[in-house]
Amino acid sequence: MGSTFDGGRFGRRVYRGGMRVEVNTELCQGHNRCYALAPELFDVDDYGTAVVIGDGTVAPELEEKAQLAVANCPEYAITISD
Repeated sequence: MGSTFDGGRFGRRVYRGGMRVEVNTELCQGHNRCYALAPELFDVDDYGTAVVIGDGTVAPELEEKAQLAVANCPEYAITISD
């Protein structure tokens, strides 16, 4: 699967394909290391559980931050897929 950029509506660049992140909310214990490391990708809900921003698609320039968040999750609640 290759990554492509689409001009998008009104000339916005939309990233299609590539890496995605997911949070298993049943495993998350609210340490929020992912949010501290990659606030562009993660947020925290009202209960302190991490949630993915948007649909989980990771822009190429944020892939390293996504991998860092996965590596630093003590509950192994974050996964990456291609």
